[in-house]
Amino acid sequence: MRLLFTCIFCAVSCVLFSQEKEHISYVDINYFKGNIALHNNDILHLIKGHPEGYILSWNKKTYGFNDWEQRYNYPDYGISFAYQNLKNDVLGNVSSLYAHYNFYFLKRNIMLRIGQGIAYTENPYHKENNFRNIAFGSKLMSSTYVMINYKKERIIDRFGLQAGFSLIHYSNANVKAPNTSINSLTFNLGVTYSLDDETLEYQNTLDENHEKFTQPIKYNIAFRSGVNQSDVVGSGQFPFYIFSAYADKRIHHKSALQFGTDVFFSNFLKELIYYKSVAFPEENVDGDEDYKRIGVFTGHELFINKTSLITQLGYYVYYPFDFEGRTYFRVGLKRYFNDKWFGALTLKSHGAKAEAVEFGIGIRL
Repeated sequence: MRLLFTCIFCAVSCVLFSQEKEHISYVDINYFKGNIALHNNDILHLIKGHPEGYILSWNKKTYGFNDWEQRYNYPDYGISFAYQNLKNDVLGNVSSLYAHYNFYFLKRNIMLRIGQGIAYTENPYHKENNFRNIAFGSKLMSSTYVMINYKKERIIDRFGLQAGFSLIHYSNANVKAPNTSINSLTFNLGVTYSLDDETLEYQNTLDENHEKFTQPIKYNIAFRSGVNQSDVVGSGQFPFYIFSAYADKRIHHKSALQFGTDVFFSNFLKELIYYKSVAFPEENVDGDEDYKRIGVFTGHELFINKTSLITQLGYYVYYPFDFEGRTYFRVGLKRYFNDKWFGALTLKSHGAKAEAVEFGIGIRL
């Protein structure tokens, strides 16, 4: 029996250690300092000093052992934690957690990082204790950051340097008012440290000229929901429901074009219509206007492994109540569970004015 266990252990060990290593990882820490961008005159009183903080990240490097890695020039992916002191007692400090991708250009000297995650502020709006904070209406917010760095790894042993600029955005997307949001433009300086001694060779096995990709038109049905609120503070949070149907056509491995329609059931508009009819009679709102909207849209989907980035531009063809204009935008992420089913996290906005964070599920047939 002991001999049997010994043989099994040796066999498993041989299999594990004979597997070719496909990734190595590294960490980096960046100190940043900059300014809050004045994207809305209402936040002028919140801009004081030069916000600063740090971003700590863990990254996994890819080397092309999967086809999508070669198509995107061997990106990194990982997680980031950020802490920012906004240099204003009204705004307080913000902590954030992200998932991110690093994309490389110019012989891998330039790194573009895109991170999406959730942020926590210790000092949101309060009608009595912190009424001046019209930027953050809730403690939890969505956050996006974009970083572009000039980067050199392994300058001294495992250590490297990087420097560049970052844009950090915080917003709760009108989950709760007020929500004017904050954008920070910063300069960052950082250090990288490789967690592995060895380096791997980049694989180059794709022949895009002979690798033709065709796929018939696919039809998608999606349902999105969440809660949001109008800009009227204290008007209450209400659920919304969105039904979408659209077709998409893959034009190559990376991209698909979309065309479809949305039907919106936005309950916060019910309350807003009633409020306008009572509080602002000069706006000629009767109070019985329909809160539903119907839009048509065109879009693009960028496929990165099982995750994709969607961008859509829409126009309301049924628009009984005027709210932020007839044009709308949607941007966000989709995650495919298999060949048909997907989940989605998207932001719907009218220009720079966010309306809602949408949680969705759908099927692609």
